[in-house]
Amino acid sequence: MTQARVARPDAVILAGPTCTGKTALALRLAERYPLEIVSVDSAQVYRGMDIGTSKPSRAVLDAVPHHLIDLCDPAEAYSAGRFRRDAAAAIAAIHARGRVPLLVGGTMLYFRALTRGIAPLPEADPALRSQIDLRARQLGWPALHAELARCDPAAAARIRPADGQRIQRALEVLELTGQPLSMLQQQLEPAPFAFASFTLMPEDRPELYARIDARFVLMMGQGFLDEVRLLRARGDLHADLPSLRSVGYRQLWSHLAGETGLEAAVAAGQRATRNLAKRQLTWIRSETDFARIRALEDQELAPIKRAITAVMGRG
Repeated sequence: MTQARVARPDAVILAGPTCTGKTALALRLAERYPLEIVSVDSAQVYRGMDIGTSKPSRAVLDAVPHHLIDLCDPAEAYSAGRFRRDAAAAIAAIHARGRVPLLVGGTMLYFRALTRGIAPLPEADPALRSQIDLRARQLGWPALHAELARCDPAAAARIRPADGQRIQRALEVLELTGQPLSMLQQQLEPAPFAFASFTLMPEDRPELYARIDARFVLMMGQGFLDEVRLLRARGDLHADLPSLRSVGYRQLWSHLAGETGLEAAVAAGQRATRNLAKRQLTWIRSETDFARIRALEDQELAPIKRAITAVMGRG
């Protein structure tokens, strides 16, 4: 039995790669059912990052209640563990209002943390992260990856030598707890709710990539570069922050730093977004508990509508 067929779910999940129409479908469902949307997006949590994250417009936010948007400043780090706690609190509050939680997004790590549990890891330590970042600037991330390989070979085997964010976290956990990240990750806390899980799956990958490229151009026309320029003007942000590693932001930040031309930055942003979609597709295919929605006709949508109705009757 897949999670999409859970008899009495507490909430409904709508996942999928970027640019597949998840938000449009969620709003369509909200016209018929008493839904509140919980965003599952690692970039939409940041204030001031609106255009490049395709954050819902003010009109949409006013029409349908949304949660986990604009939670924190771009200078902060937001984690899967914090998402799990925030999402659980949002779901409980939505239940208390007699409404249905619909979790919508493409950050698959967050979905996995919520549905399969998460290891009891320590919160981020800004001072320690600054020390690790300084060492990375001096030695390079591959050198720190080699250090991690000596202390936690299992974690290092899953992390690319250039993946500074994950190397930093693994070293941080080791320093704070004295235990390897790979060992702690085996101690999963159970899922707090039962979920009926669905994912939008595009039939035509070239068409998806064309939509991704077109949307990036549209975002540029909407002022994406100016949005990144405002973030740079603050003076307290830097390219190694998790917020600014988001696709699009990283490439435009590089352009504004004089490291690349605008045309090349846009092309790199489009390419990075296509690569993100590829990773999301790979991750989704490994999730056997997600029922696939391959089209938006009523017949394809019948299972998710039944799941929403089941949540409505859970009380």
